[in-house]
This record gives sequence, C-alpha cells and structure tokens, in this order.
Amino acid sequence: MQRWRSLEEVPADWGRCVLTIGVFDGVHRGHAQLISRAVKAAAARGVPAALMTFDPHPMEVVRPGSHPAQLTTLTRRAELAEELGVDVFCVIPFTHDFMKLTPGRYVHDLLVERMHVAEVVIGDNFTFGKKAAGTVATMRELGERFGFEVDGVKLVGEHAVTFSSTYIRACVDAGDMAAAAEALGRPHRVEGVVVHGDGRGRQLGFPTANVAPPMHAAIPADGVYAGWFTVLGPGPTIGTVTPGERAMAAISVGTNPTFSGRSRTVEAYVLDGNADLYGQHVAVDFVEHLRGMRKFETLDALVEAMGRDVDLTRKVLGS
Repeated sequence: MQRWRSLEEVPADWGRCVLTIGVFDGVHRGHAQLISRAVKAAAARGVPAALMTFDPHPMEVVRPGSHPAQLTTLTRRAELAEELGVDVFCVIPFTHDFMKLTPGRYVHDLLVERMHVAEVVIGDNFTFGKKAAGTVATMRELGERFGFEVDGVKLVGEHAVTFSSTYIRACVDAGDMAAAAEALGRPHRVEGVVVHGDGRGRQLGFPTANVAPPMHAAIPADGVYAGWFTVLGPGPTIGTVTPGERAMAAISVGTNPTFSGRSRTVEAYVLDGNADLYGQHVAVDFVEHLRGMRKFETLDALVEAMGRDVDLTRKVLGS
C-alpha cells in the first residue's frame, strides 16, 4: 500500500480512483463497511482504492484544545486500512487554510484535479468544506458537474446503537471494553513506549512495563484489565518476548492510590514473560475490566489482589 503525507505526493501519471474520505479514528465496524464498499467499487472499475484522512484531527484546528481522545494512531489507521484492501492511504494536513475551502473548491481542487476520482464513497453524515457546509447531497451535485459518482453509506450499528468514534470513546472512558470491542471489531488498543517507572512492581514480584502513550490517546477508566501485550515492529526476541507475538497481560490504569501516586499511568504485567522492555514501542489491547482501582491498607493485601488479577487474566484470556 502506498502512503502519502500530502497531495503533493500524488504521481503525475496518477489515473482515476475510488476514494473514501473521513477521519476514520478507530477504523471501527462502521468505517470498515465504508472502506470495504470503496474497495469493492474500485475492484469493479479496475482502479485503485484510496482513503483520505486528516492530521491533526479537524476539531483541534476548528476549536483548539478540543482534540477528542484518539482511538488509533495514524500508523495504526494505515495498517487497518491496508488489511481491508486499501491501495493508497493519503493524509491531508488539516490547516486553517484548508478549513476555509468552500465545498466547491474542496471537490474541484482535491478530488477532481488531484485525486481524479471516478467515485466517492462517504458516510451519510459526512460534511466538508467551510463551516461544514457540504453534505452528501452537495457532493452528489458536484459529482454530476465534474463527472464522478457518489455513494452515501448509512453507518452500521446494533441494538439501536450506531457505531461511531464518539460512542466508542464513551465506552473506553467508562471502562466498558466489551462494548468498545463490539463496535471496533477488535479490542481497544493503546500504543506507547516503555519508560522507567518507580520500580515498585518488580519489588512486589510483578514487574510491569510502564507504557507512555502518545498525546490525546484514549485511555480506559482507572482499574485493572485483562489484555494482550505486543512488542511492535520486527526485531529479535527480547528475553522471552518475541516482537509481533502477543502475550497475556494484567494491565493497571490509574494513579497507584496505595502509594499515594499522582500521575496516571498504564502498566502491563506480562504473564510468563521475562524481558527488559525499556525503550520498546509496544501495544496493549484491553479485553476485559477486572476490578476498579482501590487503595490497599497493606502491601500484603495488594500483592494478594495482584495474584488474583493474574489468575483471572489467565482465565479470561484462556477462554
């Protein structure tokens, strides 16, 4: 799959394509339906399937400081899009100038002149252009003018809930990882680099990897979770941990109230693992909430609870 960081990277001999557009944060089941529709349309036409997304999140430019919690990094979005069959992943820098484009200029300058769209596949709630004035109906009118088709797709959902990034963020914020996974089509993932912590886990017999996530990452509610731990990227085996292979993990999110902590952390105890992971880029996939975060009166009580967490993690993930 080709990855473009701007439309300046579009080749001079670029032909026509089927394009789907959106932020696609999470690449959830609704997004997957949209992307798959574009991939099938592209195959039928014999042209590439392209996906256009934006960085930073549009809300950060429209209302600075209001960046919503991020469900997926751009790299992860590209990986998921590629798994769905996308040929080209294009990231458009969302700037103040870009925000001021009228719907007509947006379509003419980006979609027609640069991307040479034969068809555009968008969600039925998609808006674009200055003050979000463009709608699916607007896109269809412009498609008739410039000679491309438009497919407006109703996003999927279940149990009267439409799958959306906003809904999934609410599930993650509440610690409801089962509901988040149902909408995502997979467990919610937090990526980050393993950094040095206080070392208390090692002293207690449960050495943890302290994962520092990127800014704006969607972190689940405080508590203990069962999940999977993966060292990302190719490389040699680190201790007993092989990059790319997931391992069971008991994951703690919170401020470590037993030790009167103030900084909120994500710490993963890798079951049956033995490795020095400092500096490694890792992923933590949250599967199930086990218990809330609480303050223990003694270290023995804390260690006993951590032992139960490990046993329950093994039971949850083993099933």
